[in-house]
Amino acid sequence: MPDLEPMPTDWQRALAIVAHPDDLEYGASAAIAGWTDAGKTVTYLLASRGEAGIDSMPPHESGPLRAAEQIAAAAIVGVDVVEFLDHPDGVIEYGLPLRRDLATAIRRHQPELIVTINHHPSFPGGFLNMADHRNVGNATLDAVRDAANRWVFTDAGEPWSGVRWVAVAGSPLATHAVDVTETLDRGIASLKEHAAYLAALGGPMAEPEGFLRTIAEQTGERFGTPLAASFELIPM
Repeated sequence: MPDLEPMPTDWQRALAIVAHPDDLEYGASAAIAGWTDAGKTVTYLLASRGEAGIDSMPPHESGPLRAAEQIAAAAIVGVDVVEFLDHPDGVIEYGLPLRRDLATAIRRHQPELIVTINHHPSFPGGFLNMADHRNVGNATLDAVRDAANRWVFTDAGEPWSGVRWVAVAGSPLATHAVDVTETLDRGIASLKEHAAYLAALGGPMAEPEGFLRTIAEQTGERFGTPLAASFELIPM
């Protein structure tokens, strides 16, 4: 019996909120490709430009390069709107400024579904998570409520209470999944667009084909399809 449920499909607009370029490409983008193929609108919002992510390249060079790589990666899976908040990579702080920025974007884009990065202390397998991911994920959950309350951030647009779910990618507490058998190749191609980052990264995570396919196969075994991408789905 599969232990992951199908993700809901009765929605039209999603906003994907993550910390860095490449966060969505480590699994979620294959699901996003299927959603855009089905005619749904997905917008990307990144808290930073990933400018501290390449040790051999100074931030003033790395930031624009990584932003360009993210825009190219998004296009492969049918996303043509990519926004950056320019919080400082590596030291993104949970707090009112971040919550305000996220609530403003939620009110402006009016999503029904929000996709975000894992906010838990670790990833599946016990690998420790980093502060940027945790802070952006937790701020996203809070910003959904902020966006719905007209008396919070009153100068940040009209309230939006239409977010029905937050889907957490890379969560160790996954509850739902999407069949990506037909779209994994595009998800892999989207990760490959982060060429400069991957070249500097090294290790298994720098090999998109093997890394993503292995995870998709393991998730597919839990979901009952050849390949799948998992999410922790939080009703709002």
